[in-house]
Amino acid sequence: MAYDSTNLSNALKRQIGQHFVLGFHGHDVSPDIETLIRDYHLGNVILMKRNVFNAEQVHTLVKKLQMIANDSGHEQPLMIGTDQENGLVSAYSLAGDANAAGTQLPGAMALAATGSTKLAEEIYGASAKELRLVGVNWTYAPIADVNSDPRNPVIGVRSFGDDPETVSQFVLAATRATTNAGVAPSLKHFPGHGDTHIDSHLALPVIMKDLKSLRETELVSFASASQSPSIMTGHMALPLLTGTDEPASLSRVATYGLVREQLNYDGVVVTDCLEMSAVAARKGGVPRGAVDALRAGADIVMICHTYAWHVSAIEATYAAVAAGEIDLKELLESGKRIAALKSKFAGTWEEVLDRPFPLDDWVALKASHLKLSEHAYAASTALLQDPAGLLPIRNPKTALLLTPIPESVNLAIDDADGVLRTEDGRLRNTAGPSYLAMAAAVRARCPGAQHIVCSPGIAVDEESVRSAEVVMFVTRNADKAGWQLEHLRSVARLRGGMQNRIIVVQSCTPYDLLGLEKGDELLGATVLATFEFTESALTTAVAVLFGERQAVGTVPVCSGKVIP
Repeated sequence: MAYDSTNLSNALKRQIGQHFVLGFHGHDVSPDIETLIRDYHLGNVILMKRNVFNAEQVHTLVKKLQMIANDSGHEQPLMIGTDQENGLVSAYSLAGDANAAGTQLPGAMALAATGSTKLAEEIYGASAKELRLVGVNWTYAPIADVNSDPRNPVIGVRSFGDDPETVSQFVLAATRATTNAGVAPSLKHFPGHGDTHIDSHLALPVIMKDLKSLRETELVSFASASQSPSIMTGHMALPLLTGTDEPASLSRVATYGLVREQLNYDGVVVTDCLEMSAVAARKGGVPRGAVDALRAGADIVMICHTYAWHVSAIEATYAAVAAGEIDLKELLESGKRIAALKSKFAGTWEEVLDRPFPLDDWVALKASHLKLSEHAYAASTALLQDPAGLLPIRNPKTALLLTPIPESVNLAIDDADGVLRTEDGRLRNTAGPSYLAMAAAVRARCPGAQHIVCSPGIAVDEESVRSAEVVMFVTRNADKAGWQLEHLRSVARLRGGMQNRIIVVQSCTPYDLLGLEKGDELLGATVLATFEFTESALTTAVAVLFGERQAVGTVPVCSGKVIP
């Protein structure tokens, strides 16, 4: 049945609005998001770090959004989602202020390093309780990707590891805890973004695997999808599966065939953000991508940033429905899945509008979760090796901490809004807040400690290196930033060898010393791994270095070991 887009019924336009989740800018309701909810009947909103100032502000913001929806005649409250994976992707946690918003909790690989799915369940339950308290009812987590490729620029420590069965166990624990706390989890990025070294924010990854290979690795963890009310599709091409080079998120074979027919999944399927270049750079851009995703079987299309694309994508969907390009029967069935998700997690209008900010509950929750966070970070820190017996550090009069200048990791981790950068992409005029916190933690134990920020092409001060009793050299993805290893070798030579009180702290992926050949001087390093460069992870590492805590974590990836 074909429709003229100018004559689509208001009821049908209201239905189409339920199939989008869109973002906006600012700490308060913007005219753009109000228009989208009121005039385009938008049914779902994503909050990003740019929308978060503190817990009470988020609670007020969410309530305003829900009031607009209610006043505009929406049958059900909005789903309010956010990327709260914990660790490096924590949209509701603000660095440097433990009380402002969400508690900083360990991310996936750090939790896997603890070896405890029970602890992971506690962490995800805590995170979901904090989201629920301010009215956020949907989280785009946990990551179900198996990080098979150590070169992966976008998943890495966001994954629970490289063993499919282990990842599956942690995904189940995270899903169960989040759901039980009243927040809808969303497993991502289906059918798996772990076996690639291309970032879909920047280009289209192509994974040359057929269905049999996917079943052996990627789909093991996504078998947990039956326990999750939603899953997120990713923008990677699987030509051996689909027969085309289109992203899985836009592929009928991948989205409908694999999700609905192979996995028998009956929950809500949401796409990753269509503004990523893997989709946006295609012919027709974001609006065409939205139509293709809905045709492929997605229930909800995500577009995070740009108002012009929000409007044009919805209007392109009007036209596609009117032309019969999107099957109306399927769209209405999809709408039932969305309505069921809202019934379970968004609740009733009374529940979302009659909720003053529970300050006492928030304070109590934060105090409890801060203790849980400290315990979890302590359990995650891993000592890979200490061949020269340099740990613990005992009462040094002088120490030198060397940290890398911040460089962009990827757009999932780097919230680029309002951040000043140099022409080559580095953060401008900053040592990085988490590394500054680490330096403060070192000085608290050694007042004479010096902190130097290392940069490519700029030699470290030789006198500082030679005169310090102990040198702590922090790496961050040094396997991709070779200049860091060059600096480390230079420091080692100045000190007379790695055994001469040089300690390496890998502050992100555990692959920094990957691929070293036998006999390499760096193999003799004392190496500690934190699995993320959050303030909590790095200050915990300092406590381990000075013998106040034990490093009891283990590296949850086979390729992260130091010895080749």
